[in-house]
Amino acid sequence: MKNFKKIATILGVCTLTAAGVMGCGGSSEEAADSGADTGSAEGTSDSADASGEDLSGTVSMAGSTSMEKLANAAAEAFMAKYPGVSVTAEFTGSSAGVEAVLSKSVDIGNSSRNLSDSEKEEGAVENIVAIDGIAVVTNPATTTEDLSKEQLSQIYTGEITDWEEVDGDAAPIVVIGREAGSGTRDAFEEILEITDKCKYASELDSTGAVMAKVASTPGAIGYVSLDVLDDSVKALMLDGVEPTEESIKSGDYFLSRPFVMATNGEISAQSEAVQTFFEYLSSDEGKQVVKDAGLITVD
Repeated sequence: MKNFKKIATILGVCTLTAAGVMGCGGSSEEAADSGADTGSAEGTSDSADASGEDLSGTVSMAGSTSMEKLANAAAEAFMAKYPGVSVTAEFTGSSAGVEAVLSKSVDIGNSSRNLSDSEKEEGAVENIVAIDGIAVVTNPATTTEDLSKEQLSQIYTGEITDWEEVDGDAAPIVVIGREAGSGTRDAFEEILEITDKCKYASELDSTGAVMAKVASTPGAIGYVSLDVLDDSVKALMLDGVEPTEESIKSGDYFLSRPFVMATNGEISAQSEAVQTFFEYLSSDEGKQVVKDAGLITVD
């Protein structure tokens, strides 16, 4: 339970709230005649659904490469439901995404970490839409199966340099990580309390690049989002716990983080298209998109 409390603190898990969306020009009497319940979330959702074919506009996103799978899936599903809205996404890294939303060059800044106090002070609002586990992966030939939190920290700070020191076959450990500004890196180092102490052999600019490097490099270790795991690498247990949705929800697996879709100001201050996009993500249909992307929903 101590791990759960720590994860909850780091994640700052909160329920996603979105303002109701009403069409312009209609009076309250007309709304009442149409049967819309403007005072309830259910009524708002029904109103949005009813005007789905008429809704138009754009939703632009930029940010975390770790959120690429979720962002693309959400964009595709939303545009299928609301064909009049164009949703675009660029994957430039978490910090760049938050900078973009603060400069108002995009509507949503995707960040695979909690927002910093300074980002919030500048006007960025943290909307947590999912929770992601961070998996520690090795080259498939590595014989080590499990690492303690302390051992993992010592590998990344250079105190442990050979797999033989952690119950593996003798071989140099090749430490792979993400580039500075990556949300995955920020979350990984913060949870392990090794920020700015890591000694990387390679710092790569995308989740896919880390996967490919670890898969092709003997003795390599890296960290990636839980949802991208495949058979090209081996996922390690941490403190005897496998990286799964169940272990993250229970708090037994300590490497997890929020997926944030930041806005410049509250959701209620955004365009109708953006507000409806957040409504969709918080709906049952949207939560299924989150689950299909291998992530954990925010209840």
